[in-house]
Amino acid sequence: MSRFLSENFASLIPYVPGEQPKGQKRLIKLNTNESPYVPSELVVQRVAQAAQHLNLYCDPECTALRQEIAKLLEVQPENTLPTNGSDEILYFAFMAFCDDQHPIAFPDISYGFYSVFAKINRLPTHVIPLKDDFSIDPLDYCGLNENIVIANPNAPTGRILSMEQIEKIVQTNPQNVVIIDEAYIDFGGKSCVPLIKKYDNLLVTQTFSKSRSLAGARLGMGIADSALIQDLNTIKNSINPYNVNGMTQAAGIAALQTNDYYRDKCQTIIETREWTYAQLQKRGFSIIPSKANFLFVKKEGIKGKELYQALRQKGILTRYFPEDRTADYVRVSIGSPEDMKVFIETAEEILNEKG
Repeated sequence: MSRFLSENFASLIPYVPGEQPKGQKRLIKLNTNESPYVPSELVVQRVAQAAQHLNLYCDPECTALRQEIAKLLEVQPENTLPTNGSDEILYFAFMAFCDDQHPIAFPDISYGFYSVFAKINRLPTHVIPLKDDFSIDPLDYCGLNENIVIANPNAPTGRILSMEQIEKIVQTNPQNVVIIDEAYIDFGGKSCVPLIKKYDNLLVTQTFSKSRSLAGARLGMGIADSALIQDLNTIKNSINPYNVNGMTQAAGIAALQTNDYYRDKCQTIIETREWTYAQLQKRGFSIIPSKANFLFVKKEGIKGKELYQALRQKGILTRYFPEDRTADYVRVSIGSPEDMKVFIETAEEILNEKG
């Protein structure tokens, strides 16, 4: 670091994104929970059309995109806020609703950006351990009187809370904002977006990166009571009013207009996940039940880091989390059926080599 870096950030440990291959070697990417399927044809067409207008600023209000989001989710446009990936809406929420008097609570094993956002904003945190089976106990969050953020399904475990459990958490913390991060909700979960009509302290965040094949476009959104959205807009317009570029807005609109295409791809991913789960189970792996587009797996007799490294040497990228409670596991994104067959064959080969 330079001698000019503020002491406020000298000890900041940034979020580490998943590896993105840069060489010529063909690697099967099962490490960043991307969709293995390309965007719909309409998305590609609309992005190309939007590229012809890059000399002009994009719509800072994302008017047409918000209307399409509202139509699909059965809310009003004023209940929505598109952002540059769901990371941005999460960051806005940490800035808007948390301070010295309003700490943020989240699980000890969850999305790594929560702790980074808290640290960079110098916020007090309440880190709540998952249960031994890596599940979230909703009772740990009821009546906390603190702001809360929960990934549902959780990452990297894939476990999920029901809408009824989420509602109890929101209901028992009426003076605080509860953020439900639904990045993976389209792979078998039930969204709690309908609850924003009952509770003015609920913020739901979603992304187009996973189920809508737009990880490279960077598009997320927040859905909440209009007053919460106004607060978040204040933060957005104080940082970057043009936060969602014109091509990404066009891509998002087209993705929502071809929703059946993406629902079909999600169903294929779910079926591939269940096939992969069964194949790993046959080979003696322990797998956490998942409602996301990934599996969190371990195998007795081989350490998580060892399995991760062996898979990488054979051309398959997965994700390894070295912390104590997760060190035995690797997280495996669900790719195409062909990708997952290669993964299973390669994992079996590694186990046979190990004896």
